[in-house]
Amino acid sequence: MYVETILKIIGIAYIAEFAAQISKDAGQGSIASKIELGGKILILAMAIPILTVLVETIISLIPN
Repeated sequence: MYVETILKIIGIAYIAEFAAQISKDAGQGSIASKIELGGKILILAMAIPILTVLVETIISLIPN
């Protein structure tokens, strides 16, 4: 389940970077920065379940 999510995150990162570079090459730096921001927000939203499990695992390892 998490491997699929990680692969999707990697795909989003590559697509966002590619689109941002195309925008920068076309002279549209402001659009490129917005594309990068959108990609980062999508990545963060998709990573929340993984981060939640990671935090729960760390908390369970701490002795009471």
